[in-house]
Amino acid sequence: MIYKYKAISKKGEKIKGYYEANNKSEVLNMLKDKSYLAISIKEDIKSKKRIYSFENKVKKKDFAIFCRQFYTMINAGISMVNSLKIIEKQTENQRLKRAINFVYQDIQKGYTLSQAMKKRNNIFPSILIHMVEAGEVSGTLDIILERMAIHFENENKLENKIRSAMTYPIILAVTSIIVTIFMLIAVLPTFVEVFSNDGIVLPWPTRFILNISLFLQKYWYIILGLFGSTIIAYIYYSKTFSGGKNIDNLKINMPGIKTTYRKIITSRFTRTLAILISSGIPLLYALDIVGKAINNKEINDRLTKEIDSISQGINLSTAIMNVGIFPPMVEAMVSVGEESGSLDQMLYKTAEFYDTEVEDSLHRMITLVEPILLIFMALIIGFIVISITLPMFDMIYII
Repeated sequence: MIYKYKAISKKGEKIKGYYEANNKSEVLNMLKDKSYLAISIKEDIKSKKRIYSFENKVKKKDFAIFCRQFYTMINAGISMVNSLKIIEKQTENQRLKRAINFVYQDIQKGYTLSQAMKKRNNIFPSILIHMVEAGEVSGTLDIILERMAIHFENENKLENKIRSAMTYPIILAVTSIIVTIFMLIAVLPTFVEVFSNDGIVLPWPTRFILNISLFLQKYWYIILGLFGSTIIAYIYYSKTFSGGKNIDNLKINMPGIKTTYRKIITSRFTRTLAILISSGIPLLYALDIVGKAINNKEINDRLTKEIDSISQGINLSTAIMNVGIFPPMVEAMVSVGEESGSLDQMLYKTAEFYDTEVEDSLHRMITLVEPILLIFMALIIGFIVISITLPMFDMIYII
């Protein structure tokens, strides 16, 4: 349960906050331990919903800032509890802000940082939780937090590249649809009415476009309903295990995006695995974490099968080849790393290489997509324009 409380401190200051507890008595005891006088304690269902809401989704950038600030304060000698309290006040994302507050409270109860984060594993990524756990065991929490800050910064850069690359094609596609609908609903009927008054027999292209125009005007609600139902059905299907796996499998093998998508996965896989291995996390455990971090059910399933194979004695390079997703270069680099004892360094170099490859691949893909969209838009609008002008020639001929 999440409770919202109001209290007064020894200095007479009004205190407001949220506290996760099993009942109100636990909240009251917490306030007494801090020498606060409780004014009100209420169960706050709305705040719990806000934490899990889509609009407050925690982005990679938020985690990068969180880890960077946490590292700076721990490295400067500030205690973990004070660091979390300061970071909570500075955090803008409300979902992460409340999660940090709950972690802060759990640490005061005696939990370790990783245990407190694990209780909020719907917010904190598994890689961050396990890395923090490794840092606590080895006594290198500050170093781990710095590595995670760099990791999330790189992930944020990658996502920004993908988002920037897709912005123009999406805008162009949406504009094409809007212009086409406007011409069919607003422009075409005006001309057709003039032609009909003059008794001109409309040619088949004009009749074809006119029928589409009439259908859009008469049954627009059916089209909107089908469009909305399709989106809802897709969202529901993607959330099912089999549906999500089929969609992820389609991403891996779809012509046009397959190469770029696999490079993105390769960059993410090698960088994440490098961080985990260099931090002392065992290979099999690291692969399990990476499989979940990649966010692709099909690849995760394949990696899980190869984890069993590695436990039976095969090399990581062979396992990577068996996954059937990663380019041959990854297998070669991992093989060199295994033989030389510098696997983490080879993975870092591979990640840097594929970061550049992703940027180039996205640029090439967009360079190809833009003219295709423009040609497609020109063909549709051109056909509509021709359908409008054909009856004009008949009018000139009659005159």
